[in-house]
Amino acid sequence: MADHTGALDWEFHVGKETQIPDELEQEARKRLMDLAQGHSDLIGAAANIERPARRESDYVYEARIVAYIRPDNVVAVQKAVSAEAALDAALSAVERQVRSKRDILRKPWQQPHRDDTKYPLGG
Repeated sequence: MADHTGALDWEFHVGKETQIPDELEQEARKRLMDLAQGHSDLIGAAANIERPARRESDYVYEARIVAYIRPDNVVAVQKAVSAEAALDAALSAVERQVRSKRDILRKPWQQPHRDDTKYPLGG
């Protein structure tokens, strides 16, 4: 297995009217690098934090994270009253989804029945 040591493609965007501490980006990158460590499936990620509207609502910030992982990408969107809480919740959701996907791929015998009639053997 390939070992990621800084090779993870990373994008981090902050909305125009959103201000966050610099440490948030560093923490998000570290958590995703830890998730990629020792695996070759996670090749990149993008994060976006913004304040979607200036109106009264139950949340103020929205964090969206896309993990570019083979064979299918993973996306998490979380809303919260602070940028830190929204980003933490989105990262936790991505970590959970990636670990679950890896667990499923490790156990192919437990995957749903595939249709062997599409590609019959000896055909």
